[in-house]
Amino acid sequence: MRDLLDDAARRAVRYLESLPQRGVAPTDDAVARLAELDVPLPQEPQASEETLRQLDSIGSPATMATAGGRFFGFVIGGALPITVASNWLATAWDQNTGLHAPTPATAELERIALGWMLDLLGLPSTCGGAFVTGATMANFSALAAARHAVLSRAGWDVEGDGLFGAPPITVVLGEEVHPTVLKALGMLGLGRNRVLRVPVDEQGRLRADALPALNGPAIVCVQAGNVNTGAFDPFEPVIAAAHAQGAWVHVDGAFGLWAAASPALAHLAAGIGGADSWATDAHKWLNVPYDSGVALVRDAPALRAAMSVSAAYLPTEGAVRNPGDYTPELSRRARGVDVWAALRTLGRTGLAEMLDRSCRHARRFAHELQASGATVHNDVVLNQVLVSFGNAQTTRRLIDRLQREGTCWCGPTVWQGHTAMRISVCSWATTDHDVERSLQAIRRLMAQG
Repeated sequence: MRDLLDDAARRAVRYLESLPQRGVAPTDDAVARLAELDVPLPQEPQASEETLRQLDSIGSPATMATAGGRFFGFVIGGALPITVASNWLATAWDQNTGLHAPTPATAELERIALGWMLDLLGLPSTCGGAFVTGATMANFSALAAARHAVLSRAGWDVEGDGLFGAPPITVVLGEEVHPTVLKALGMLGLGRNRVLRVPVDEQGRLRADALPALNGPAIVCVQAGNVNTGAFDPFEPVIAAAHAQGAWVHVDGAFGLWAAASPALAHLAAGIGGADSWATDAHKWLNVPYDSGVALVRDAPALRAAMSVSAAYLPTEGAVRNPGDYTPELSRRARGVDVWAALRTLGRTGLAEMLDRSCRHARRFAHELQASGATVHNDVVLNQVLVSFGNAQTTRRLIDRLQREGTCWCGPTVWQGHTAMRISVCSWATTDHDVERSLQAIRRLMAQG
């Protein structure tokens, strides 16, 4: 066992150390070699060492270098070294972190990490929280609590009686809502299509003056960090108007919620603490390994009512916090350990510096590409840059060439009628040198037309 795990560690370190030198996207030959793994299930066992060798020699070259500093295609963080190490250790512990009694270490680490997050983000210390797979399940969990609360006020037990015959819930969201919110609404039986969409401004911010009048149970969804522009909805007027009409306000803050942890960026999130629930990802801007999302809910009993289960064999009694009472899953890995390790290592100032650095890189991309003749379509208030290079055909051609060239990887998007390249800077590993190399590659392709 020791030799095998030592070999795995050596291979993982070698992989990470190779990222600055390799192209970001895998080569066609590396992807083609994956076919070598597609064989009939072997009849007899093979040595563990050989399995690991095959996994590394064929799998590693075929990966996208998202753990490196030049992947800007999606809002994907790399994994801080301490979180890779904590993840390895937590995997070795192999704790099914649903209940405190059988897994006290990981349950306590998650409780502590939750408290630190609430403190950093300026949210009430009494909030309930769930460590889940990502923003989709974080939105799902928080909106399940919202569904419980607004129907409970109307005298309806949705967990016991379902939605058949329940009072209808009005759901309000912006035109540029992220699809994970719609997916969560669909899974909750609230529907993807029966929502009320509010128009947005030129940066994708929900227009507070366009909020509809609300009657009966209602949920209003707002956004911290538009996935294209990085813009923030106007939280204070929206939350005030929604609460005046008895609505629950949920914030989808997959990456933007972390702005509240930076003194330089916190103004973007002004008023966000007045909402009722929040969803975010730790595997984005906190830079922990996949998968790691977090749901936070002001009304902790509502989250627990929506998620908890009981059975005679489950030791759930007592004053301790059982993580499984707040999550969709009972069986789950100890995701909060990586969050604890990141926050314990970075501290307040280290986290703020990491967030600010990404935004500085984004502003540099925008400034220098605009100076080179490209068009930047958004106000770069966070870590997102939307840039085009003439018409839609030219922009798509440059993106395709850039992805194949390999220096960096950026993806396409269509935003408010503009075909653009989206540059998302989210990794702790991105350096000034990475930005300079990427800018040189983009300028070189611009010159080719």
